[in-house]
Amino acid sequence: MDTTAYGDWTRVFEEARLDRAERGDPDWETGVPPHPAIRRSLQRFQVGEDGDGAELITEAEAVGDTEYASAVRMFVAEERNHARLLALLLASGGAPVITSHWSDRVFVALRRVLGLRLELLVLMIAEVVALRYYRALRDGGEDALTREVAGRILADEERHVPFHCHRLRRGLRPLPLPVRVLATSGWRAALAAASMVVAVDHGPALRRLGVGRGRFVAEVVRSSGPIAASMR
Repeated sequence: MDTTAYGDWTRVFEEARLDRAERGDPDWETGVPPHPAIRRSLQRFQVGEDGDGAELITEAEAVGDTEYASAVRMFVAEERNHARLLALLLASGGAPVITSHWSDRVFVALRRVLGLRLELLVLMIAEVVALRYYRALRDGGEDALTREVAGRILADEERHVPFHCHRLRRGLRPLPLPVRVLATSGWRAALAAASMVVAVDHGPALRRLGVGRGRFVAEVVRSSGPIAASMR
């Protein structure tokens, strides 16, 4: 992937959009009522995916790079699609969505009081936690529809992380190396803390998916090393 321009990223997002349109939605008629722990967990993640992304789009447009702003709009569209897929997955099993959850309110508040660079660092915490969560859901989900939806979302998240790393690498580049190391080390510490909160909040669901709280946290923290190095 080109290290300076975002034309490649817009093409990648567009190819993914066309692929989604060609595949269509999963067969929602195959849904089954989820286990209560899984239902509560999915409801909380659905709220987290259901932001409008307006603040991020505004900040991306302020950068003055039209290709980057276009790529961010495509990213936001994918996140909205994740919320839609999770809402339909819940509905297929007879479960409603919820309107809010404290963890989402905290993340949104932190992101909105910061500039683009720090907002992306906060956003990346949620994205990296989501990588491990959706992998657990894909591999340990109790029905085929849940595993399919999780797999689709995971494929997008695996693209989102390097996309944001690309921007953060450019944003952090002007800073002295010790400052970059301090910033990414602080990010890793915040990610570790966030993963522990998620592990506690979603612990019953994680156990149902075959991933204990300790393992979830350890694997999120382990994955953060290469990501932090990529940011630097």
